[in-house]
Amino acid sequence: MDQTISMGPLTFSVVLLLGLLAAALGVGAGAWAGRQRQVDVEPLLFRAAVIGFVAARLGFVIEFHDAYLQAPLSIIDIRDGGWMPVAGFAVAAIFLVGIAVRRRVMRIPLALSVGTAALVWVMGAAALASLSQAGGRELPALTLDDLDGRSVALSTFRGKPTVVNLWATWCPPCRREMPVLRAAQAVRTDVNFVFLDQGESGEKVRRFLAAQQLPLANVLLDINGKAGEEMTARALPTTLFFDAHGRLTAARVGELSPATLTQRLAALSSPGVAP
Repeated sequence: MDQTISMGPLTFSVVLLLGLLAAALGVGAGAWAGRQRQVDVEPLLFRAAVIGFVAARLGFVIEFHDAYLQAPLSIIDIRDGGWMPVAGFAVAAIFLVGIAVRRRVMRIPLALSVGTAALVWVMGAAALASLSQAGGRELPALTLDDLDGRSVALSTFRGKPTVVNLWATWCPPCRREMPVLRAAQAVRTDVNFVFLDQGESGEKVRRFLAAQQLPLANVLLDINGKAGEEMTARALPTTLFFDAHGRLTAARVGELSPATLTQRLAALSSPGVAP
């Protein structure tokens, strides 16, 4: 399934929204229990939520530290969607348990907060996994022209994991992530990388790639936006990850960083695992 939700011009990760929902309901439940016992736990709960999200980000950065070492400032650019929710929840829970051990009066509100957040996260993650298995899309049966005017059927990319990037030369985040995808294409010969330009002429695309010194393979022209329509890509850039059978396993709307691309490719290459 598409792991993003679009609200007007904004696009959000479903996993991130689930984490925010779990944290909000956990804070709400703990705050309610605290009021019933005349104990002010809200500041501690909000602090735990902040600590958890920082830990979720740092956990991801540590796992993919090689990619972030190349551009250290990208660590604070959370637009790349790099999170480790389990690490965030674990650190927040440990923080609250430590307080509960020292302050007996807070044990029930804090336990209710942690339990509520955990329940919402587990149920939400299970629902997302179920929807992903039941509603997965497939690589569309379309034929598009390449930059030399030759017709290429998308079905020819079945047989290997395939990354489909929908982009345009006028799109700033598309331009920024293109070298990242180019580097991956040069190294990961076990994965197909397909670039579907949206609505532009072959000449314009060719001039852009030459000016940027991007010798990409598998650049196709989706002049009428048919591929974007069938893949329900509502914003650019959109990157879709298909397994070797042509089944969609994940979608990323927005700019990819080297770390987030590495994460998605690792999951794509692992049978039965969705990022």
